[in-house]
Amino acid sequence: MAKTDGDIVIKKYANRRLYNTGTSTYVTLEDLAKMVKKGEDFVVQDAKSGEDITHSVLTQIIFEQESKTGNTLLPISFLRQLIGYYGDQMQMVVPSFLEHSMKAFTEQQSQMRDQLSRAFGDNPLSKNLQMPMQMMEEQVKRNTEMFNQAMQMFSPFGATSQPVKESRKAEAKDIDELKEQLRSLQNKLDNL
Repeated sequence: MAKTDGDIVIKKYANRRLYNTGTSTYVTLEDLAKMVKKGEDFVVQDAKSGEDITHSVLTQIIFEQESKTGNTLLPISFLRQLIGYYGDQMQMVVPSFLEHSMKAFTEQQSQMRDQLSRAFGDNPLSKNLQMPMQMMEEQVKRNTEMFNQAMQMFSPFGATSQPVKESRKAEAKDIDELKEQLRSLQNKLDNL
């Protein structure tokens, strides 16, 4: 059985070896990380039981990537927040929210790359400019703020000392400010 629903099947054996049934070769976690970066879908199954263990293997890849010096992608504050949601009533909402957030982030990143390449061409110096990094950092901050606001909206014990009407006005104001910041960034990119 080489594939399941178009996905490559990776078999994990008791000795921790991983076998790619699509290529009939043994692979490493690093090989699987490269496959993910290339956009190749795969399913990891326990060779003995046939159980789908893709989630735990992908988590292991993230752990190894985070352990490498200088490759930390997940800030400690984010990890603490994430751990805090385990066993919480919000646990069911977080995966879908994170999935949608990452999809939106990927789309924004792609748009930003397109705009930067149109503005600067393939100039190698353009990759080292601080402005694109600052814009990306601002976007991350806004996404984090939006995540925190969304989580507070769902939490019945969140800091909501204001009446609901005032809280909604403040949220609408925040959204308007975010929209204005996005327009400003778009104008800056267009001007480049």
